Amino acid sequence: MKKTIGILAHVDAGKTTFSEQLLFHTKTIRKRGRVDHQSAFLDNHEIEKQRGITVFADQAIFHYKDSTYYLIDTPGHVDFSPEMERAIQVMDFAIIIISAVEGIEGHTETVWKLLKKHHVPTFFFINKTDRTGGNVEKVLKEIRNNLTGDVLNINSCAIKNSFDEEIIDFVAERDEKLFDYYMAQGFNHNLWVETMQTMIRECNLFPCISGSALQDIGIEDFIDKFDYLTTTNYNEKEGFSGRVYKIRYDETGTRMTFIKALSGTLNIRDEVAYGDADNKVTEKITQIRTYNGNHFETVQQVYAGELFAVTGLAKAATGDGVGTLFEKRSFEMIPTLRSRVVFGPLVNVKEALKYFTILDSEDPSLKVTWEEQLQQIHIHVMGAIQLEVLKQVVLGRFGLQIEFDKPEIIYKETVETSVTGYGHFEPLKHYAEVHLKIEPAPRNSGIQFKSICHTDHLSIGLQNLVKQHIYEREHHGLLTGSGLTDVTITLLTGRDHNRHTHGGDFREATFRAIRQGLEKANNRLLEPYYQFKIKVDMDQMGRVLTDIQTAHGKFETPIIDGDRVIITGKVPVSTFMEYTTTLASFTKGKGSISLDFAGYDICHNELEVVESIGYDKDSDPMYTSSSVFCSRGAGYSVRWDKAEKMMHCQ
Repeated sequence: MKKTIGILAHVDAGKTTFSEQLLFHTKTIRKRGRVDHQSAFLDNHEIEKQRGITVFADQAIFHYKDSTYYLIDTPGHVDFSPEMERAIQVMDFAIIIISAVEGIEGHTETVWKLLKKHHVPTFFFINKTDRTGGNVEKVLKEIRNNLTGDVLNINSCAIKNSFDEEIIDFVAERDEKLFDYYMAQGFNHNLWVETMQTMIRECNLFPCISGSALQDIGIEDFIDKFDYLTTTNYNEKEGFSGRVYKIRYDETGTRMTFIKALSGTLNIRDEVAYGDADNKVTEKITQIRTYNGNHFETVQQVYAGELFAVTGLAKAATGDGVGTLFEKRSFEMIPTLRSRVVFGPLVNVKEALKYFTILDSEDPSLKVTWEEQLQQIHIHVMGAIQLEVLKQVVLGRFGLQIEFDKPEIIYKETVETSVTGYGHFEPLKHYAEVHLKIEPAPRNSGIQFKSICHTDHLSIGLQNLVKQHIYEREHHGLLTGSGLTDVTITLLTGRDHNRHTHGGDFREATFRAIRQGLEKANNRLLEPYYQFKIKVDMDQMGRVLTDIQTAHGKFETPIIDGDRVIITGKVPVSTFMEYTTTLASFTKGKGSISLDFAGYDICHNELEVVESIGYDKDSDPMYTSSSVFCSRGAGYSVRWDKAEKMMHCQ
């Protein structure tokens, strides 16, 4: 049986130490490494050793009884959450490590929400029970109050041989048929085990064990119970399907595509398709590698349930389906900050761009952009620690010394009114016309495309071409040049020419139609928001509520929890991004805060931001709202407000 498991936690909860113990007890490594000794098996990058934190989601393979385990050790720092989420998508089971002293911390709740989103069955390990102040019962209560009421403490139970009454009742109460069986015939050990296995797989039961990873307390018990209660069922006889979860370039510059096989088998020289149903790409597998830490071996064949890397897929991206799977995964952890890369005068900018393009394929959340007119590279990031690590990565891998500008908020734009945009592109011997309806859509829905264009006016192929151009890039809004979002764009009609329509003509017409529509719309600026959860002493509540209001945030009615108070709400990222430090200062480290990205909403200081950015919509080199018409053998430009009357389609 093959099982992919992920270890997740708030930073410093003991995640990497726990992973070392798993590998040691399954005889994968001979000696347990330690983070503080820079000897951890999975923290093998120099940056991870220096900083004492996990930055990259690396993997190991170990065997226990009849199962082969693929272990993924994920980053625990919030700045590297996108790396963690990309790994979550291929996990069969997750293990959340929680400190018995600190309890549930901000990032723990973020981890839990992501696991729920991706429906990953989860176990808890309450760590550091040997430390002063460690309280397992207190942490279990926090889990029940903040994460799930379906957590079950199996620490003292010999599950293979017998169940105590608490576990018997816990399971029976959550399964009506099992409860009826219990009342009629009593306890049946095998039936309870099978039911628990099913409930765990279906995310209706979350077992918990406690111990100390550093002192090797409870680790063997955890492995044994975890193995006994988890099952997978991969079919090797079906056609091959898989999911891309990571892209890496090795030391020779070879592009490695990491895949989790979900069904079937894959061989060297097999041709596989990937991408979405409309834009499938088929390429040949030239090499297959199985990785264990930073070591790998080449193999001829891999099977369903395995993690591996291949060469030969030049354009595959993280989240892509491979083989018979074409559904692409989307990710929730989206950076809200943008920074400019700063180079010295002797740096070849185009060479630097090549390096950042490599980093962008490895971490698509960076969204590396090149501004040709300014000769500048910009990236999206989660926070300052990520920028510090990127500096080291670029220097270590590419020998390039760089700096970053202070990160700025990433804004977006949308419309409040429904408009029709018209675009016409007809320089000599070219022709395309597009009419688009642009409507406001629900917040954080992105851009949706529909077509009601009759095939008498545009063929299905040309309609798909318009759709492709709408999705091929982020479109600039008129207020700040920020990305357009939360709109539904409907293709109403269009026109081509049998002889004069060429490649790129519909691209020009489509972009011009979008901008022409925006010129007539009521445009609004959006900014990113945090969903926050703050827990402080009662006497500190007034200060926190005042700070939230000052930051233009909103809060729900506070919840009293003993001598503590829990405050939840929503607040702009721009006004609250430094508040973690502020809270730690005035609560002397006793206050806790969880900040989750809550999407975009109307900017609290819209006019101020628009003025400070100073975007000139008429000077954007990538966009124009004017159309091009042809007269007497020559093309000429017509302003957006006059072009509508000259359109050829009714």
